[in-house]
Amino acid sequence: MVREICKDIMLLSARARKATLEDKEIAEDLLDTLKANSERCVGMAANMIGKAVAIIAFYNDGKYEVMYNPEIVKREGLYSTEEGCLSLEGVRPCKRYKNIKVKYQNEEMQTRFKTYSGFTAQIIQHEADHLEGIII
Repeated sequence: MVREICKDIMLLSARARKATLEDKEIAEDLLDTLKANSERCVGMAANMIGKAVAIIAFYNDGKYEVMYNPEIVKREGLYSTEEGCLSLEGVRPCKRYKNIKVKYQNEEMQTRFKTYSGFTAQIIQHEADHLEGIII
């Protein structure tokens, strides 16, 4: 189900709880909402649809990916950039890393590791910040 984009700073600044198998519907809603906003958005965290749960969805190389409980475990190549967000007005400066390694669970809650670089790494870092209650 496509959900409304949350703009409530209190909810957006709250740390997300750990996701479980019971949160699959939230992940589906998050993915539906991301796809519905694909012309202006490439990634979303669950708190952007009003759910403080550690789930992100993003577009990567022609397909959508969903991660439960993502944790960035390695970072390389710090740089400065600017980002926008559907939940916020305007563009803001931030620091990101060119290369990251992420530990996460898939929809069966199996732990996986994957390395990302470039723009996809930037997207994941932005969404991971949301899960920590960090607002750019």
